[in-house]
Amino acid sequence: MDVRCQKENLAIVSTDESFLFYDSLVRRVWIDANKRPVVRITGSHKHSCLFGAVSTEGKQIFRQYDTFNADTFLNFLKTIHSKFPKCYLFMDKASPHYRSRKIKDYLEQNKDALIPVYLPTASPEFMMLEEVWNIAKRDLLVLKHYSSFEDFKEKVSLYFRTKRFGLNMRNYLLRMV
Repeated sequence: MDVRCQKENLAIVSTDESFLFYDSLVRRVWIDANKRPVVRITGSHKHSCLFGAVSTEGKQIFRQYDTFNADTFLNFLKTIHSKFPKCYLFMDKASPHYRSRKIKDYLEQNKDALIPVYLPTASPEFMMLEEVWNIAKRDLLVLKHYSSFEDFKEKVSLYFRTKRFGLNMRNYLLRMV
């Protein structure tokens, strides 16, 4: 695949989505034996849906949406297509990726430019973005409190605009061989 990608100027892009909930994640921590820890939680079910795409060259795109459905994924897919005009697109078989008529039609219209590669079901070990989501949740949610949902969304947006993850996608994709 690498030789064909170089010949045809095809990028290799991995994409995924995750939800960040507007609440603190509690992890084990060291505390003084005589003190009781206090963790602020919101108890809220509000969340932000994040879409991410990372190429083997390290280029990354992240977008935040209120929901995960065919319309938001199509919007994100168009963003990927504008940044990577020709690419192999590695993704899982989430319903909006795999079953949506809108997505199927868009991929069919652009079949020479966007080549979907669906990863095996229930195989997060092949998805580099699963590691990105874990890092982000640790950095953004563990023992953190945000004054409002809008503040939370703003911090999430800033984090993904400025953070470079530096993971090697080949390490994840080669697990499939």
